[in-house]
Amino acid sequence: MTVRIAMVAGEASGDLLAAHLIRALKHHLPDAEFYGIGGPKMAAEGFDVMWPCERLAVHGYVDALKRYRELSGIRRELGRHILRERPNAFIGVDAPDFNLGLESRLKAGGLPTIHFVSPSIWAWRGGRIKRISRSVSHMLCLFPFEPALYEARGIPVTYVGHPLADVLPMAPDRAATRETLGLPDEQLIFALLPGSRQSEARNLGPLFIETIQVLAQRHPDAQFLVPLATRETLAIFEQAIHAAGGRELPVRLMRGHAWEAMTAADVVLVASGTATLEAALLKRPMVITYRIGQWQYRLMKRMAYLPWVGLPNILCNDSVVPELLQDEATPVALADALDAWVADGDARARLEALFTEMHQDLRQDTASRAAEAILPYLEPV
Repeated sequence: MTVRIAMVAGEASGDLLAAHLIRALKHHLPDAEFYGIGGPKMAAEGFDVMWPCERLAVHGYVDALKRYRELSGIRRELGRHILRERPNAFIGVDAPDFNLGLESRLKAGGLPTIHFVSPSIWAWRGGRIKRISRSVSHMLCLFPFEPALYEARGIPVTYVGHPLADVLPMAPDRAATRETLGLPDEQLIFALLPGSRQSEARNLGPLFIETIQVLAQRHPDAQFLVPLATRETLAIFEQAIHAAGGRELPVRLMRGHAWEAMTAADVVLVASGTATLEAALLKRPMVITYRIGQWQYRLMKRMAYLPWVGLPNILCNDSVVPELLQDEATPVALADALDAWVADGDARARLEALFTEMHQDLRQDTASRAAEAILPYLEPV
């Protein structure tokens, strides 16, 4: 009998993860069928898209509350469909706020449920572990310290590594990247990544531009690369430059090409998020920053278990790169922290060695390992 697998992936990152997983599963089960909520990359692998993954994207707590009824309706309808169709298994790819509730219902209905990408229970919302135990037949973790948290609660778990570690080169070619971008070998270059969301570009754009102004005074020959994910975020940042009177600044705005910008740079200023891990895997010294609303920051700080927000520090279990958040994130403080990396070649070399070791730990051929963990749940029915 044909193996059928229901899946839900949220946002573009989940679409990419799920597409790689589908390809790896088809290597073992070429006739397997996949359906549910997904994106264009999943569709290119033969996935039957019932709802596009963009329908699950929410931006902040307010948007989530506004769309609660819509998203709950989609989840109920999909749950009814899956329980009626009885696929071999359900795989939830990230999107824990949507998927854990669906997985609980499906597991109670007798279906195996696999969750790909552990929620950040090690950072906050540790109470989720009880919900996860009710919802998930098997957890797939991206980071090596996560399985112990699930094993302690008797939840089947497999460490599969991080897909970025498979994709990004162990030794990035900085000289070739600079040549491709038309940048001189000896020029001092800063890369600044204010985040992929429009809200981040609005909140952090002025701070990043003021930091550029401070650094440009100190380093008149420096170049500043600012990769932005979308036309909208690029336009927001460009407007912020004009508002700050910074049209003469040596800033090169880029649509995408974040990896190239970070590879070419001497040092990186990056908003907290996945980009911090990308910078680490590209072996770049960095300063991590973030600003959000004061009430939201106080709430998150109260819920947080760890003293860090940046993945490089969390993975190293140490303050290996500076984190300047909220009121500490001033233009002068950020410029000083970036300049400290520029001035200390020995510190840069030690950090590169540390990040290379991290990269080797995370490089596990993630899709193949995830597929191998899932296969025992896919006996034909």
